Amino acid sequence: MPFNDPDSPAQALDLLIQGNARFVDGERLHPNQDADHRAALAPGQTPFAVMFGCSDSRLAAEIIFDRGLGDLFVVRTAGHVAGAEALGSIEYGVGVLGAPLVVVLGHDSCGAVTAASQAYVDGNSPTGFVRDVVERVYPSVLSARAAGTTEIDDIVDEHIRKTCDFLVERSAVLAAKVADGSCAVAGLSYRLQEGTVRLVAAHGELGEHLVVN
Repeated sequence: MPFNDPDSPAQALDLLIQGNARFVDGERLHPNQDADHRAALAPGQTPFAVMFGCSDSRLAAEIIFDRGLGDLFVVRTAGHVAGAEALGSIEYGVGVLGAPLVVVLGHDSCGAVTAASQAYVDGNSPTGFVRDVVERVYPSVLSARAAGTTEIDDIVDEHIRKTCDFLVERSAVLAAKVADGSCAVAGLSYRLQEGTVRLVAAHGELGEHLVVN
């Protein structure tokens, strides 16, 4: 399969999964990072995926998926919480740039989820604008707790699922693209120690890729 221009959301996810496998095995190819490719991209971009991830410094998408310039349209916030700016950026990547895949990328031991979970336990929230981040994660904690889930990494998975649901529910642009099959949303959970990702949520057609519960 070529490094660019996937024909479907499933093929776009394939490219990411293949790149992550190379990253985990220490066999990265560093595609699309040369001077000629940089120059070719100057007139415009056609990324094959919008990456909506947590801002954690260990979650650099181009590295963990072994990608290069022009491949990923990256939007990052702490705890991948989605406000108007994030939603607008994602809609731009899908509606204007034509990316066939949106990935919500969370990770184990997430600080935002941990803080929201702690706020549930002791009733104390951080101050300043960090409090706003925690409050946006809090509904995922409530949902997980209602289902009897208490482990942080399991709550992270629930937060990834809730974020995927939120994007499709709030963005008419994204919902229409998912409905007509031209785009899909995949929720991936990244393990910091191993460097691996697994699919925990999906909207749209992703071929043989199965959600891991």
